[in-house]
Amino acid sequence: MKFPRGFKLEANRISVQMRTELGLEPHSPLCPWRLAEHLSISAIPLRNLAEDNPAIEGEVNYLVNVDSGVFSAITIFDGSYRFIIHNDGHAPTRQRANLAHELAHALLNHAPHPPFCKHGKRVFNRQLEDEASWLGPTLLVSNEAAQWAFRLGMTEETAGLHFGVSRQLLGNLQRDGQHAGRHGGARRCRTRWAVALGGCSGRGAVALGVVEPVERPQQGQPQSAGG
Repeated sequence: MKFPRGFKLEANRISVQMRTELGLEPHSPLCPWRLAEHLSISAIPLRNLAEDNPAIEGEVNYLVNVDSGVFSAITIFDGSYRFIIHNDGHAPTRQRANLAHELAHALLNHAPHPPFCKHGKRVFNRQLEDEASWLGPTLLVSNEAAQWAFRLGMTEETAGLHFGVSRQLLGNLQRDGQHAGRHGGARRCRTRWAVALGGCSGRGAVALGVVEPVERPQQGQPQSAGG
């Protein structure tokens, strides 16, 4: 995906700015739940939906325990109110990545859109998803954080534990660094302590019925900024 000129530098600037607003150092680990609270965005665990509405307990159990790979997280709009439903059946590192991805949509001011078209197919905007997929990991591991970890001689494992991210996310950053080597030391240093691993954290679709039980004033159909 070809990003607008300067987008990657802007993404890192946003990552550092969020740390500043939270009173953190540019290289500090960032808690996405704390960032969500700072941005006044509710992060609702998927299991909570079943607690609020037992009628969908079977559907929630399927998404959490049977086939958790089909749903990671989604941003829902109700008027100007934005909240995130995320799969709390995922590993903690995956949950952090899921939330960071959705918060990236918010920080980039991505406009809401219907989650499904009139034919029932998911609406997927590649440009918006690629931008969020770049900013999300950058929120968790800024360029400054990558440089700091390398200077301390952190291995991939210790860096992952420190920043609360998976080896898969570090591997994705490593591949990004290989493709963006011209951007200098920060990206190159990531390639020194992160090894490329296969796969990426996919985001599946979610049926509207899963999110409808969240009681909010009726202002039309829920809208999504991506998931």
